[in-house]
Amino acid sequence: MLRITGQRSDGYHLLQTVFQLTDLCDWLSFFEVGDGSITLRNPIPGVPEETDLTIRAANILRSETGCQQGVCIDIEKNLPMGGGLGGGSSDAATTLLVLNKLWGLNLTEQRLMELGLQLGADVPVFVYGYAAWAEGVGEKLERINPPEKWIVVIKPDCHVDTKEIFSVNDLTRDSKSIKMSDFVEGQHQNDCLEVVRKLYQPVENALHDLAKFSEARLTGTGACVFAQFESKELAQQAYEELNRKWQVYLVKGLNKSLLKDKLV
Repeated sequence: MLRITGQRSDGYHLLQTVFQLTDLCDWLSFFEVGDGSITLRNPIPGVPEETDLTIRAANILRSETGCQQGVCIDIEKNLPMGGGLGGGSSDAATTLLVLNKLWGLNLTEQRLMELGLQLGADVPVFVYGYAAWAEGVGEKLERINPPEKWIVVIKPDCHVDTKEIFSVNDLTRDSKSIKMSDFVEGQHQNDCLEVVRKLYQPVENALHDLAKFSEARLTGTGACVFAQFESKELAQQAYEELNRKWQVYLVKGLNKSLLKDKLV
């Protein structure tokens, strides 16, 4: 769900949305270094290392605390880039949480969420680590426990420009606020859906094909689309059928981050 309920004077949009985690994830490894440097083990070719969200997250921690320790970060990418699944945001949140522990900084979770917001509106929920009802620009979080269903995700062969979507004149910006109970009862409106499907034909095609199996929805502004299923068997059947044509993922919805248990 993604409802746009207004717009602030600084241009940021006010939202109501729901986040749920999945078991599809990137894997990050952190290696101590003795020279105080912050680097990636395998930088993405053509992408300046200093722009990577994990590097920026590490540098924000050092700037906040005065810490002089360094780290080398290795990222195994499993989440598709540019799909709207929060891959970069979750990597940044993982970096904040892990380095806070490894470097002995002892910042509170709330402060890490505030620092994460400087990196992106979706970073705080991954620091939080639980399925969440979100408001504001996405930083006001409250735990929610939707059913942990099996999910089929399609990644269309395109990248949706979030800034472009939020700049479109006919985007709905005055949706009525709803209650958490309204969402639970089935209000799954996404105010970006009609704009995205008009501008990006691959997304429209993916929604059409996925809707043959279950209610097809957009992940935020996309490009990924997803559908939930009551059983793994039903999800598997849809996955196998769609996999002949699309880049598809079969995942399990989770209400608690896998990282939470690893950091105990």
